[in-house]
Amino acid sequence: MTQNVYDNPEFFEGYSQLGRSVEGLDGAAEWASIRVLLPDLKGKRVVDLGCGFGWFCRFAWEEGAATVLGFDVSENMLARARATSDPAIVYEKADLEVLELPEASFDLVYSSLAFHYISDLEALLARVHSALVSGGQLVFSIEHPIYMAPAHPGWSKDIDGRATWPVNGYLDEGPRTTDWLAKGVVKQHRTLGTLINILIGLGFTLQHVEEWGPSLEQVLAHPEWAEERERPMFLLVSARK
Repeated sequence: MTQNVYDNPEFFEGYSQLGRSVEGLDGAAEWASIRVLLPDLKGKRVVDLGCGFGWFCRFAWEEGAATVLGFDVSENMLARARATSDPAIVYEKADLEVLELPEASFDLVYSSLAFHYISDLEALLARVHSALVSGGQLVFSIEHPIYMAPAHPGWSKDIDGRATWPVNGYLDEGPRTTDWLAKGVVKQHRTLGTLINILIGLGFTLQHVEEWGPSLEQVLAHPEWAEERERPMFLLVSARK
């Protein structure tokens, strides 16, 4: 079963105070880059895997999606999503490790920062491929493998005083346990090549792969983000069946 860290009171309290939790999609620095990857959602059947507070589900509904379904393993997340969403949006509790999706039932499968918690990602992506209609699209974000790989992720300074992100164990795929908002958060590290080859092997056609970091314009607006340009924080992917 996927680790349900979001129902840990300490973690949930900290997560609820993040900008992306308070401000929604506009509070997520990578949202502008993700939005351009999305198809026209009018009349589309949409599912969000790891829907969290339901921000994307509400966006899809407001953009005219025909149906919107959100899955999450966390009761805390689902309670917040249901309390703030149109009743037409359906939310269900599910462990993405074993979630079954009906075949050829969705035009868009979306996921934000959830897939890096999944140990058997290839099996989940195989079910996603089956669940998409021909021509359907998968759009997702994960923590970038460079961001996730180190045993003790964090910044250091080089001899010139420049921020650096030391990477070790990159080729050793598997779980990484870190203390982020709470102790013992487990994520699943895979190399960039492994992830891309899983998608290709399942029959997806890659449309866009972005090693995301803030733009220069974003850094001007948020100078504290400057060091985030020293290494990619997120990986954004769009693929079509």
